[in-house]
Amino acid sequence: MPELPEVETTRRGITPFIADQEITEVRLRHTRLRVPVPADLPDRLTGARLGTPRRRAKYLLLPLENAPGTLLWHLGMSGSLRIARVGEAPKKHDHIDLVLESGRVLRYHDPRRFGFVDWLQADAARDSRLSHLGPEPLSDAFTGERLYRLSRGRRMAVKPFLMDNRVVVGVGNIYAAEALFIAGIDPRRAASRIARVRFDRLAAAAREVLAAAITQGGTTLRDFVSGQGEPGYFAQRLNVYGREGKPCRRCGALLKRVALGQRASVYCPVCQR
Repeated sequence: MPELPEVETTRRGITPFIADQEITEVRLRHTRLRVPVPADLPDRLTGARLGTPRRRAKYLLLPLENAPGTLLWHLGMSGSLRIARVGEAPKKHDHIDLVLESGRVLRYHDPRRFGFVDWLQADAARDSRLSHLGPEPLSDAFTGERLYRLSRGRRMAVKPFLMDNRVVVGVGNIYAAEALFIAGIDPRRAASRIARVRFDRLAAAAREVLAAAITQGGTTLRDFVSGQGEPGYFAQRLNVYGREGKPCRRCGALLKRVALGQRASVYCPVCQR
């Protein structure tokens, strides 16, 4: 599933090609996504000019400059956005095209059709899918003090606590596992039993691992115009995620796996306490 760094990579990859571009045509090939594509989307968008794309958590927001409203886009389990050229034949599972005045096309590809695009005419921040979200993990609002304060009285394990979008957005399974390893915290430990200084280290580790993942994605931005259409994914060497039974890169102990919140989590029994 595309996580925050992959969505941010997508935003950075498409922005130079779509910002300040007029939409000349909207082509809908398949409208039965997780949320049905609004039937009036072509009428609303044709002739509109796109502003600069923004990201909130794992949502992409494409505002319009000369008309009220914002496109809210979610990539779901398998979705991706890429830049194609007019005349470039769509592939299987290419469901939506926004044709631009430049002769390029913003093309949505989604084999599982679990993503969606929706039209928001009111203030996007008030939409129920966005209004409850916590701070961005790379913002100044995400701190160890926030984690410590919200964790008091919480019996849940620290890993699902860190993955709670009301606490902080975008720290998915991979990045939570890696951040907890860097911070030396056992993912099974109750959030309420973690000291403030350790939460300071965890917040810093989460920022570190997410920033590194975004940087890795940034090295493949050329793919958005190469015809391959694949965004960059987390390519740095993982310490624990997916490495059950392998030696810890730090101490050599065999990594263990445990289920937390219905998600598998791999950790080092020596380095993480």
